[in-house]
Amino acid sequence: MSTPVEELVHRLQVEALDSDLFVGNEARGKGRLFGGFVAAQATVAVGRTVDGSDLHSLHAYFLRPGSYGRPIRYVVDRIRDGRTYTTRRVVAFQGGEAIFNLSASFTRPEEGISHQDPMPDVPRPDGLPDWEDLREERMGVRGAKSALDVRACEPDEEFRPGVTRAPYRHVWIRPRGVVPDDPILHAAMFVYSSDRMLLSTALLPHGLVMGQARNASLDHAMHFHQPHRFDGWVLYAAESPAAHGGRGLTRGAMYSEDGTRIASVTQEGLIRKPRE
Repeated sequence: MSTPVEELVHRLQVEALDSDLFVGNEARGKGRLFGGFVAAQATVAVGRTVDGSDLHSLHAYFLRPGSYGRPIRYVVDRIRDGRTYTTRRVVAFQGGEAIFNLSASFTRPEEGISHQDPMPDVPRPDGLPDWEDLREERMGVRGAKSALDVRACEPDEEFRPGVTRAPYRHVWIRPRGVVPDDPILHAAMFVYSSDRMLLSTALLPHGLVMGQARNASLDHAMHFHQPHRFDGWVLYAAESPAAHGGRGLTRGAMYSEDGTRIASVTQEGLIRKPRE
């Protein structure tokens, strides 16, 4: 029996049909395909066309909802191969239609300036309740065990329909298993994890929880400040500074346990309140 992480890593793999054409393993699940899965698999596809450089940024748009149980074809464009920076573009197709596109930039190691904001002062993950247990307790929703172990730093405020609060949250995330020693897979796992907790943060000032509103990711941007392995606890801090016109903006920051800022995330999503 494989662990949830081993299953996810297997699903994120892509097969090369040509030098710039890949087909991804089918994702398993119900309903609309999780956008973080497509983004992570696209990251693996573009990463397989780059040697000796680390992913430092990506900008993506979710074009159409994807489906579970159907393969996704990834077409990569080699925009530029520079001495320091390399640029790629990939479009994901499912059923003959484009569902996702991503531009990614890779860089070689370089010395330079360095600074960061301090990591937020939050409780350590040990002893915090499991996010999936909280959801089951308060929403009656229980699914298959996730590949990610998520611990809520503000558990008393999670899953409280009708209760409004400031649009921020902090969660600790780690894989429920071992990620293979492959830099692009570790980057893809960060991309996969970064699509969690964002849109739900934009719902908090309105007393809504996921499932009470129609929502979908529209775009997603991520900057990696330095290469990092995804094999321990990572603090994910999210906030939503604005929402208007059926769209909510959310920003996120990922920190290692020692306080190092690993990545910054920005996402805008479609959010429509339920009709009366």
